[in-house]
Amino acid sequence: MVTTLLVTIVILALAFDYTNGFHDAANSIATIVSTKVLTPFQAVLWAAAFNFVAYFVVKDHKVANFVSKIVFTDFVNMHVILAGLIAAITWNLTTWWFGIPSSSSHTLIGGFAGAGMTNAMYIGTNAFLAVNAHYIIPIIIYIVAAPFIGLLAGYIITIIILHICKAARPAVAERWFKALQLVSSGFLSFAHGTNDAQKVMGILYLAMVSSKVIGNTAPMPEWIPLACYSAIALGTMSGGWKIVKTMGSKITKITPLEGVSAETAAATTLIFTEHFGIPVSTTHTITGSIIGVGLTKRVSAVRWGVTINLVWAWIITIPISALIAGLVFALMHLIG
Repeated sequence: MVTTLLVTIVILALAFDYTNGFHDAANSIATIVSTKVLTPFQAVLWAAAFNFVAYFVVKDHKVANFVSKIVFTDFVNMHVILAGLIAAITWNLTTWWFGIPSSSSHTLIGGFAGAGMTNAMYIGTNAFLAVNAHYIIPIIIYIVAAPFIGLLAGYIITIIILHICKAARPAVAERWFKALQLVSSGFLSFAHGTNDAQKVMGILYLAMVSSKVIGNTAPMPEWIPLACYSAIALGTMSGGWKIVKTMGSKITKITPLEGVSAETAAATTLIFTEHFGIPVSTTHTITGSIIGVGLTKRVSAVRWGVTINLVWAWIITIPISALIAGLVFALMHLIG
């Protein structure tokens, strides 16, 4: 049955996808803007287009299925989903305001898990029994693994490119890599769309099941992926300029060659994890790739003070999102 609560959840879910788009626009366009291959306006249009192209390619929605199973269905209801979305949007907007490239994926997961755990406590069950360890443990592992995979891939790809191009004239190489950055940036935007848009799909599917609009085993309605890819693409077009500055220049200085390496490394990592249905953070992955590229020059080329601050933001994202969601759910319960 379609209710006001379900409509509210759909609106908030798409609003979160929109904030995800402009929050994570930096992941796709920071290097291409900092190297002046495209203007900021051209870059967001380019990234948004490739975000949406993913809709026509990805049909299995493994990541969406993964997210939908983080909390056991016995502890999921419409208020749990609503509280999780409110928490995720709140943390996304807060970190965007301060220019912190935190993970939109992890704030959504943290909010959903926190609301489910709070619901379990109200039912009279151990809060941790609400969370499905089979699905949450891989997410925790990849909080650490994704940036390191990106770092290693970025380092290796840069070394290979430098070896291949060691005899090239600098001016000619610069022109070639500026053109190639269009390709690598588009590839990263496409990979971002395949991974990030699916997370809200899983939440919306749960909302449809919880409200009994569709059955437990029903296929995902086609309007859900279309709406999610559209929302994240529109959000990307809005840009997240404070975070673009952090990603594009504060971690390490990026040249077109290094931009190609970082974007290719991050995109490859995201495609790999999407293939196995693991919801990793695009932010963590591209940050690791940028650091890996910086390390090919020297260790001091990376601004470690900035990097450490980013790591702290990553560490606190899930617990803070879970806490906010728990408080929102408790407030809903109190109000009635």
